[in-house]
Amino acid sequence: MMTGIPPITPMMPGLGIVPPPIPPDMPVVKEIIHCKSCTLFPPNPNLPPPATRERPPGCKTVFVGGLPENGTEQIIVEVFEQCGEIIAIRKSKKNFCHIRFAEEYMVDKALYLSGYRIRLGSSTDKKDTGRLHVDFAQARDDLYEWECKQRMLAREERHRRRMEEERLRPPSPPPVVHYSDHECSIVAEKLKDDSKFSEAVQTLLTWIERGEVNRRSANNFYSMIQSANSHVRRLVNEKAAHEKDMEEAKEKFKQALSGILIQFEQIVAVYHSASKQKAWDHFTKAQRKNISVWCKQAEEIRNIHNDELMGIRREEEMEMSDDEIEETTETKETEESALVSQAEALKEENDSLRWQLDAYRNEVELLKQEQGKAHREDDPNKEQQLKLLQQALQGMQQHLLKVQEEYKRKEAELEKIKDDKLQVEKMLENLKEKENCASRLCASSQDSDYPLEKTLNSSPIKSEREALLVGIISTFLHVHPFGASIEYICSYLHRLDSKICTSDVECLMSRLQYTFKQEMTGVGASLEKRWKFCGFEGLKLT
Repeated sequence: MMTGIPPITPMMPGLGIVPPPIPPDMPVVKEIIHCKSCTLFPPNPNLPPPATRERPPGCKTVFVGGLPENGTEQIIVEVFEQCGEIIAIRKSKKNFCHIRFAEEYMVDKALYLSGYRIRLGSSTDKKDTGRLHVDFAQARDDLYEWECKQRMLAREERHRRRMEEERLRPPSPPPVVHYSDHECSIVAEKLKDDSKFSEAVQTLLTWIERGEVNRRSANNFYSMIQSANSHVRRLVNEKAAHEKDMEEAKEKFKQALSGILIQFEQIVAVYHSASKQKAWDHFTKAQRKNISVWCKQAEEIRNIHNDELMGIRREEEMEMSDDEIEETTETKETEESALVSQAEALKEENDSLRWQLDAYRNEVELLKQEQGKAHREDDPNKEQQLKLLQQALQGMQQHLLKVQEEYKRKEAELEKIKDDKLQVEKMLENLKEKENCASRLCASSQDSDYPLEKTLNSSPIKSEREALLVGIISTFLHVHPFGASIEYICSYLHRLDSKICTSDVECLMSRLQYTFKQEMTGVGASLEKRWKFCGFEGLKLT
């Protein structure tokens, strides 16, 4: 390598530090950067990129940390001046500094150096090495310049918008000159010219509205008004000429439209003749389909044009009637003598028409009366039919109400019968239980001897079942020393046998006076009958 020519590096002026756009999948490869007094070594490509804070608006200042302890301001300038023009450097004693660039894009180039390891010369001393950390810095000067730039852009936008509005605004009319004899003569000459008439009339109108008319200028204004009035006939003639041109154009359009309709009729006739069986059988299926579609389209277009032509004719008829009315009014205004004779003739015609109208009205009334009589003859039959139908409907409604009442009554009776049936079934179950008890007693009496029968008849317990009940009830009441109601006792017994009857249990307990006793507990509304076990006391008494 020749002396004096440094090696090509990304930091050289003109080449730019930021490389061209790289796909996101491909990792960024950084190279070694050689400077005069130091060397920059790239970071490990496997490490994540260095973190940065959010970029402040208009940022031109960067924070550079991780500088070598022996690093000077000259070395910082040597490293970062290739990113762009440096305006100011604020270096701290704690191995960091702030660098302010001239433009914002230079900050992006400086951030490219974040993560590089710097080494001063060829020294390996810790004071001559460091790891650069470059990040955005928030500076008041940057923010102020950014705000000034934004205000300038806003002013330019407002100016551009104002210029656009002024460009689109319609031009204001030229100012009207003040009245003078010289200006009056000029306006009078312009009023006589057809091309300058509209401008002169506007000036005349403005002068009159301003109050320029007085005794001295009244004659001048009258002559100008007279000149303006002379243009009325010209304008009427122009209107008539334009109307004539319009009528001619309408006539041409109507003739062309009628010719088009004739051709459409011929085309539709061709389609219809082709649709007849004589020729239709020789066409293929696709050809028949196309012919039918074309026929429908031609008929639709023909109908549209026909409606348009009929509308034009209706408008002409209405215009003709309007023209006749206008002509009559014009003749009445111009010829007063003819108006009088015509008015008399019209009165006579009006009287005759009125008499004819009265005669027609009388005939119509007679026809209406005859039709009314015919309708009245039919009306009684219709009224009778309607009355019969109404009566039938009322009868059906009454019958329906009666049926509903009977249905409700039957339902109530059915519910009562169901309740009675349940009660009878309960009574039957009780009777069956009593019969079973009686049959058991009879069987036991037949098997035993007379002395045993005497002892059984005299004892309050008549069967083994009752003895079991007495034992169970005694055990239950012994656990409840304060007693229990008959319902509570029977609810416990129903768990053992659901066929146990409350009345039988109460009868059994009332027979055993020395085993069970009944007491009243509570006061007033809380008064309750409770059964208690007294077998230990009864044993002493017996």
